[in-house]
Amino acid sequence: MHSSLPIRTACPPGACVCKREALLADPRADQRILLLTKAEESRLVAHLESVETLADLRRMQVKMLDLLGMVVRIAPGANEVRTVRGFEIRIEDMPGLCSKTRQAIPAAIRRGLERRPDIAYAILNENDLLADT
Repeated sequence: MHSSLPIRTACPPGACVCKREALLADPRADQRILLLTKAEESRLVAHLESVETLADLRRMQVKMLDLLGMVVRIAPGANEVRTVRGFEIRIEDMPGLCSKTRQAIPAAIRRGLERRPDIAYAILNENDLLADT
């Protein structure tokens, strides 16, 4: 990784299982996730909370994959979806991803879906769950 770019600071010992040090020690590893500093994470969370359309949300997913190597999957849960809590929002496991980030991103997406229910309906429509209504 280019040394002039800021990287995320280490979590307190025992507070996280992100394997940051092992990731830094391997020069061949994908270290893009370490570019997500706490300030950048705050900006990302704010942007995810304020998405206006499903297309915006999908673009954010692509950007997170391209820039950070982070795969975020959003789909209706296995049970009935009555609220945005019924959506399954998962981040695929990857070394270097802080556990707080792993919780903050899905929470921000849920807040965005609560703010814009039309996006939640569009996700349901993508999965043919509202096809008969």
